[in-house]
Order: sequence, then C-alpha cells, then structure tokens
Amino acid sequence: MKAASAEPKVIGSIHLVGIRESVSHARSEVRRWLGDDHPSVDDAVLAASELVTNALRHSDARPYDFISLTVTATEETVYVEVRDPGSAFSGPCIRQEPEAEDGRGLLIVREISQDWGTREHGRGLGRTVWSAIRAVPSCPDLAAPEPVSGTAGGRGPG
Repeated sequence: MKAASAEPKVIGSIHLVGIRESVSHARSEVRRWLGDDHPSVDDAVLAASELVTNALRHSDARPYDFISLTVTATEETVYVEVRDPGSAFSGPCIRQEPEAEDGRGLLIVREISQDWGTREHGRGLGRTVWSAIRAVPSCPDLAAPEPVSGTAGGRGPG
C-alpha cells in the first residue's frame, strides 16, 4: 500500500487585481477548487475572503497591482495563502479590541485555523499571509436529535 504524501498539492492559484470585487471572486474560486462537498470548504472560503480583504485594505496594493491566492492541500490540511505587495508601515496583527466593528479578519482566521502566519519576501517583494485549516470532517452536532423510527406511545404524528 502506498503511503499518503505529506507534500501539499496545489488545488488552485489565481492572480487577483487590487480591487474590492476580487474578494467575491476569491471566494467563488476557492469553493470551485475544493468543491461544495469538501469538509473544510466553508472555512477555506472564509479564510480566503478575510486574507484577500486584508491584502486590499492593509497592504500597499493599488488597483493595478496583483494579489496572489493559492490553495494547496494534503489529506489532513488545506492551506490558503495570499501574497500581496506588503506595507512599508505595518505588518499583519490581530486586533486587540474584540468588540470592534471592523478589523477582526485575522482574529477570525486564527479561530478557524490550526495555524496561521506570515512570510516576508524582502523589501519591495511583498508578503504572504497563510492559514492552515483541518481538512477532516467535523464531528457531528451532538445537540441534534437522533432520528426516530415509529411513533411514540403508539400515537401517530401531531
């Protein structure tokens, strides 16, 4: 039996222009690449949405700049990576005011990820922000009622 490869396989990659509409395009591409039946598709779509939004809002990206989105996966993990031009003034950080109405993107990414981080590519070469999301099915909802066969106490429904 062949052992599963731990090396991530590229599922999809795209260059997005530095405009607001790129966020919805990123979401639809990630969903298409993984498929609606993938157990981590919703978290991967959310991570991509937050990371692309952050790249547009907090990097030095201009409308004619490209932001790269790449999704890779192993059997256990989906990796969402967004590369942007970076910023001369700041780096990604988790906002410390949890009640704030905006600026919580990386907080969300942290909560849905096994791990996340950044890679600086050097002065003027941009940065990559990545998220690693568990790719195994989640546990069934324990609060959901069990299916019942037959009727209770010999009575019919209603």
